[in-house]
Amino acid sequence: MVSMLGMKKHTNGPLQEKLNELQRELNIFYEISNAMRSTLKLDEILYIILTAITSHAGLGLNRAILFLVNEKDNTIEGKMGIGPGSGEDARKIWDFIDTAKMTLNDLIEQYKHSKKVADSRLNHLVRNVKISINEENGILAKAVLDKQIHHITPNQIHLYQNNPLIKDLGTEEFVVIPLKAHDRIVGIIVADNIFNKKPITEDDIKMLSMFANQAGLAIENSMLYEQALVRAHTDSLTQLWNHGYFQYTLSRLIEQSKQKSPIEQISLLLIDIDNFKNYNDTNGHQNGDIVLKSIAYKIKEQSRKMDFVCRYGGEEFAVILPQTGKEEACKIAERIRKAIEEASPLTVSIGIATFPEEETEKEGLIKLSDMRLYNAKANGKNRISCQ
Repeated sequence: MVSMLGMKKHTNGPLQEKLNELQRELNIFYEISNAMRSTLKLDEILYIILTAITSHAGLGLNRAILFLVNEKDNTIEGKMGIGPGSGEDARKIWDFIDTAKMTLNDLIEQYKHSKKVADSRLNHLVRNVKISINEENGILAKAVLDKQIHHITPNQIHLYQNNPLIKDLGTEEFVVIPLKAHDRIVGIIVADNIFNKKPITEDDIKMLSMFANQAGLAIENSMLYEQALVRAHTDSLTQLWNHGYFQYTLSRLIEQSKQKSPIEQISLLLIDIDNFKNYNDTNGHQNGDIVLKSIAYKIKEQSRKMDFVCRYGGEEFAVILPQTGKEEACKIAERIRKAIEEASPLTVSIGIATFPEEETEKEGLIKLSDMRLYNAKANGKNRISCQ
């Protein structure tokens, strides 16, 4: 009887361990699923995916970087990387997470209030990567083309020593996971254990494979949402942001700036096409629309990537310049004015105002820019007014 009980206990041990492991995996996927349903913003979705791979409450690898497929250009583009910068950093981070008993949701919430991910060396490295999708361009392109997970072991790493990305990562073993949505690859993840040197196991790859389908669908949903958002807030003629998006963005940036110390400057340009009504009456509305589109293009071309270029209404445009003081704003305004003068049959006048030095609220900033635009018009047109 005793031996039978002993045998039963011995038999249940491995089975119980297996059940416990299965329960842990189910809990991880439940938490990850809930997190990915909490937002449709692409940057937050990417962060959740990478945090799920690297956090102790998730799959527990040391580093993970994510690339998205640009189908239009047939390229893979680096978007985000998460992981410590060194072994010492890794130990500090892991100790802090354990001490604070941080959950996956805690780590995700922290992202919304921190610039650490954006400022990390790994993230800067990743965001500079752009690779054409063809067989000659290495393991990342291959993973997109064959839609297969690739596990590069320490015995195989010498085959990739000439790959610039792998060289910069300094890894001895890594796994490349394609992210699939409806039989289409939307991105890939590269993950490794560079600091704790744990081998990447078959169980790790099984979990990553299961997770990849979930992540791919979340990315696709986010992209569709952002495309719909862009269409809803885009002016159909000029393809610039519309008036509603201008009002929303300026309010949001000002409120965000007020929360920072020191408060970040924001400048606003209001731009009006000189003598546009006369041009329309003489040449017709169809030619007027051509001029509107060409001037919109020039404003966008002479602005920076960080700026928000909007059609304010009619023949009037607005450019929101984040993190920009008056002196720089006036230089940008003059550059826009001059480019339009050289390329268009019409000229523009521009009024400039800066938050918080001159106005501390959105309405006041718009009113001051508008008043300076009027002054530029009254003083001869084809000029900017900064004072």
